[in-house]
Amino acid sequence: MIDRYLIPPLQRLLDKPARWLVSRAVTANQVTLVGFFIGLLALPLLMVGAFELALIAVLLNRLADGLDGAVARRTQTTDAGGFLDIVLDFIFYQAVVVGFILNSPHEHLLPGLFLMLSFVGTGTSFLAFAVQASKRGLDNPHYPNKSMYYMGGLAEGFETFAVFVLLCLLPQHFGIIAWLFGAVCWVTTATRIWAGFNTLKAHE
Repeated sequence: MIDRYLIPPLQRLLDKPARWLVSRAVTANQVTLVGFFIGLLALPLLMVGAFELALIAVLLNRLADGLDGAVARRTQTTDAGGFLDIVLDFIFYQAVVVGFILNSPHEHLLPGLFLMLSFVGTGTSFLAFAVQASKRGLDNPHYPNKSMYYMGGLAEGFETFAVFVLLCLLPQHFGIIAWLFGAVCWVTTATRIWAGFNTLKAHE
């Protein structure tokens, strides 16, 4: 919901560390992969209840997710890099939820599955429209630096990140947070389906 407002200042903030990485021949894809594997550490850490360490893994993953784009803009943005970035992001999102489910299957299974299903809704509606938009040369002026058409909504990158941080800080409230954010994701999915269908229909 607020990604479009956060992206410009974050890009300026990350430009200096990106320059440092580029000067040492670090590529955007390398940053993406390192951030992904650090993020995956959240799953076993959450499973054993090391919520503070899991939070660090989540924070580092999201930092890398911003840095890889900054590095790409200073070198070369590629479709392959954009593809790698978004696929690994979606795997990371699911891994965090799986970590909470494994931490307490009896309490977290149902809300966790609901949240994972809601991620399927937001992810598929996002990607399906991006494919069709690319075929028609459509672009979103609010996200000019994205590698594909970026559909907004109530639940975007920042909101998902904020919820993950909240879950790590308040794991005892995983159930209620997962149910509520899952519902927000379904609102996002519904609006994306409606907007995407009508946008594509208008261009046919």
